[in-house]
Amino acid sequence: MTIILKPEPLTAEAFAPFGEVIETTGREFYQINYGKTERYSDLADLDTLQQGGKPTVSIFRSQPVQFPFRIEVMERHPQSSQAFISLERQAFFTLVAPAGEQPLVEQIRLFRVGAHQGINYRRGVWHHYLFSPAEVRDFICLDRTGGTGSNCDEYHFTQDIIIEGC
Repeated sequence: MTIILKPEPLTAEAFAPFGEVIETTGREFYQINYGKTERYSDLADLDTLQQGGKPTVSIFRSQPVQFPFRIEVMERHPQSSQAFISLERQAFFTLVAPAGEQPLVEQIRLFRVGAHQGINYRRGVWHHYLFSPAEVRDFICLDRTGGTGSNCDEYHFTQDIIIEGC
């Protein structure tokens, strides 16, 4: 049986089982820098300290994919959250499934992340690596480095899971 996924818009409510949407819309802020800057603080629960880990800031360079695109693998990070924000402020897609021993195909969801949004996966949430619908994209990644124990599990699918043109 082939599963065909179609993207849905990213909202805080829809994404809540998987993590947080990083965005300023509807969020409180305060003025800094003599009223020239709005500061939106604490937009995601960064969880990186498990077993001696520490927070790190990285840039991930993601390659575009050809559609239809077959999903072959998902990953999870059992010891930390993982956040992504597009440096180019372009829309991208995220594919997620609830935390558990393995991602359940019937629970996989595909979200279109808006140009002014980012995402923060909760610890243990299954997700696909980021992919661009058009060109190479750079993302700021906030996650964990160091510490003890493995922080990346992968699950390889045997059935066809396809994302048609997005």
